[in-house]
Amino acid sequence: MSALRAAKQALRKEIKRRVAALSEEEKVRQSLLVSQKLFRHPKYVSSQRIAVFLSMHDEVRTEEIIKDVFKLGKSCFIPRYESSSNHMDMLQLRSLDDMRMLPLTSWNIRQPAYDDQSREEALSAGGLDLILMPGLGFDSSGNRLGRGKGFYDTYLERCIRHPKGKPYTIALAFREQLCQEIPVDANDVLIDEVLYEE
Repeated sequence: MSALRAAKQALRKEIKRRVAALSEEEKVRQSLLVSQKLFRHPKYVSSQRIAVFLSMHDEVRTEEIIKDVFKLGKSCFIPRYESSSNHMDMLQLRSLDDMRMLPLTSWNIRQPAYDDQSREEALSAGGLDLILMPGLGFDSSGNRLGRGKGFYDTYLERCIRHPKGKPYTIALAFREQLCQEIPVDANDVLIDEVLYEE
């Protein structure tokens, strides 16, 4: 197990280094290209309830995607991470203005406050059709390297137990996040597809 952990840590470092070398313009350019690919994707087109991450500086920018979700009248859910555990909820976002008003976390991403009880959690109602997945690294087999907290793996386990079943999962990636092979263990949930600039 420790050999696996060491391999993951080394790979995380390497990918972070590659992404850090990208200019802001290049990140925006690749993000727009990946967003356009997503907008044409049949699973996106047919999905009504979509979970989207709010991007950190080293992730594909998702703001254009969130705008599109609202423009098409789909339901948008965003993560609320509990930093003290690996628990995450997907809470409904009401509008772009709603997003801009959310408090910032210590990771400098916006998320609903813990005392905000007014939002629907995706699994408490109709489940999710599609989850757009962040991550540090991906390979062509659908293996994903996260940040090591297990938020998404744990959440997908909850989705699998929901009557609607597991949503389709699409990772959004910069080219620099693609790897030959991601080292994984039994708890790592495979993703269905990775979108990136080919």
